[in-house]
Amino acid sequence: MRISTKGRYGLTIMIELAKNQGDGPTSLKTIAQANNLSEHYLEQLIAPLRNAGLVKSIRGAYGGYVLADTPSKITAGDVIRVLEGPITLVEGIEDEEPAQRELWIRIRDAIKAVLDNTTLEDLASHSDDTDIDGYMFYI
Repeated sequence: MRISTKGRYGLTIMIELAKNQGDGPTSLKTIAQANNLSEHYLEQLIAPLRNAGLVKSIRGAYGGYVLADTPSKITAGDVIRVLEGPITLVEGIEDEEPAQRELWIRIRDAIKAVLDNTTLEDLASHSDDTDIDGYMFYI
């Protein structure tokens, strides 16, 4: 499965909205500038998210977008499905040998589980404080 820029940037929009939840609407211009993205491209992505009921638009001078629900109730899977379509790994899986079909199904289900169990709240509250190096070596 490959997530395109539609899915990645759409998730970026949603994470930014989750971070600003309760602070009023956030403009796409603000999100675009903060993430060095094209505002025009973000405008194309927000429409399907709005149509799916994941975001609400607020008109006016101080308008923008807000999440339609709390960040804890919207998952990464919700966003990816709206922008990328159904989560599939292999086309024509029913024609595969049983062992291969089982493998593809297990991989697909694992991907779905990660996406469906990761909320916008999880993503918005993530910090870079995690130890990437993790191990300390002494000589």
